[in-house]
Amino acid sequence: MFDKDIVTKIIDEMGLGDFSQATIRDIQALSRQLEEKTGEQVIHLEMGVPGLQPSEIALKAEQEALAKGCATIYPPNGGIPRLKEAASKFVKAFIGVDVAPEGCVPTTGSMQGTFAAFTAWHHAMPERDTVLLIQPGFPVQTTQCDVIGLRHIGLDIYSYRGPKLIEKLDQLLSAGNICGIVYSNPNNPSWVCFNEEELEGIGRLATKHDVIVLEDLAYFAMDFRRDLSHPYEAPYQATVARYTDNYMLAVSGSKAFSYAGQRIGVMCIGNRLYHRVYANMQEKFGVGEFGNFFANRLMYTFSSGTTHSVQHAMAALMEAAVSGSYNFLDDVKEYGRRAKFMKEVLLQNGFYLVYDNDMGAPLADGFYFTVQYPGMNDLQLTRQLMYYGIAVYPLDTMGSEQQGVRICTSFFSHQQEPLFKHRIEQFHKDNGQ
Repeated sequence: MFDKDIVTKIIDEMGLGDFSQATIRDIQALSRQLEEKTGEQVIHLEMGVPGLQPSEIALKAEQEALAKGCATIYPPNGGIPRLKEAASKFVKAFIGVDVAPEGCVPTTGSMQGTFAAFTAWHHAMPERDTVLLIQPGFPVQTTQCDVIGLRHIGLDIYSYRGPKLIEKLDQLLSAGNICGIVYSNPNNPSWVCFNEEELEGIGRLATKHDVIVLEDLAYFAMDFRRDLSHPYEAPYQATVARYTDNYMLAVSGSKAFSYAGQRIGVMCIGNRLYHRVYANMQEKFGVGEFGNFFANRLMYTFSSGTTHSVQHAMAALMEAAVSGSYNFLDDVKEYGRRAKFMKEVLLQNGFYLVYDNDMGAPLADGFYFTVQYPGMNDLQLTRQLMYYGIAVYPLDTMGSEQQGVRICTSFFSHQQEPLFKHRIEQFHKDNGQ
């Protein structure tokens, strides 16, 4: 256990109080100060940042592109042809749906893609002022809505799976004020995965109520219970795109490809949605076609496109994956191994899983999972674990109505396993009922 006085003093100096207003960055800053003051390492489980080395395929492709002079040329707003073609083939190979190259638009990370999507919804459907977030989820997405001026409501999936989920969504959508639905699959932070039946229901409702679905595939194909790594072979990544024309798929380079620092994602807009004309956008901007507006109004005004060289890196990764010469999931399976170890230690020492099953089946071991300790709320647990040199993130900041904390496996190393086990055992010894 760390020196309690030192930990308390730093928490007070930072004004974190009961942690109810603490951001992930606040917790990270607190952790760094603790390491400096105590000389002991904090086990960082709070940050959802990839911790694996990227493939040489990406590094080589980007270096070659720079050597050929791409840094001197603005990239096209809608993306370089190489990446657009590669993304279209990647979606076909691993999701099993057809998205034309024109609808595959690179963005500066999926986060910019999400911001652009929300902005497009806002202008396409000004009479609908609310985004529905299926939660828990990525906290920044609510901030993005706030910045744009969109309202947002959340639905915690803890008590809503299967038919209950579809029934509840239908009820919420019937109000007529919702322009779009957002969710991640696998989910951040619970790691539950919607199945085809649920996605079929979401797709049916999207068509019925004429709303757009944004499927955030930040953790693409990382449901390790099934091998999704073989191109053009079932099983495929589950998707709503099979069940509605009103979809956008955000494919990220950060997690599955370990290329987070270069900020690259591809927003794949369904073919019919891409060409759909919205009267308000036509009147205000002279461009009513949804995909054209997304690429040539939003991406142009946001950043004049996405960094030229990194588009070549992402294209090379997708090309190699589609050809079968690069299994992009082999490396990231390490996250699953880490999760399995940490879950076992925590469950043996009084903790329990919050989101504890996936429609009756065990959760996959992956990038995130959620736990709680009896007798504490999530803020108390976040603070108490800090006294043992373990940094986590409370669920209530992620739209969850449950008590617990998010555990991220990305910065956890094999060398830290004995230290983690020792600290959790000591925590349980000191705090057990």
